[in-house]
Amino acid sequence: MSSVFTKIMNGELPGHFVCEDDLSAAFMSINPITEGHTLVVPRQETDHWIDLPPEINAHLMDLAQKIGVAQQQAFNPERIGIIVAGFEVPHMHIHVLPVNSMDDFSFANAAPHADPKALAAAAQKIRSLLHHLSP
Repeated sequence: MSSVFTKIMNGELPGHFVCEDDLSAAFMSINPITEGHTLVVPRQETDHWIDLPPEINAHLMDLAQKIGVAQQQAFNPERIGIIVAGFEVPHMHIHVLPVNSMDDFSFANAAPHADPKALAAAAQKIRSLLHHLSP
């Protein structure tokens, strides 16, 4: 059975995409902790990050860093943080989020419902900056 992330990447469920390629996709979290909270997900369905091939992990981290640079410009937080937790969906993913304090790392602060227009706007900001940052 496909994970919810695979269904988003296949267009079976809606998603607000930041970017995608043959190995991965990045899209907005539907339960954001902070504005701009983005998920970086491999296309390969693997539950635990340590089980992915090293080259896919390297690709995901490179993409997360590029998204973080765009988030820094778009939302002007103190820092950009990442979380690889893996308990909420059994498909490895990196949470990349603009943060201003340690509270911004708590899933207890995640929005139960996000406004689709706000997600679309945040995704557009990040996409636009990624486009301008690309060589």
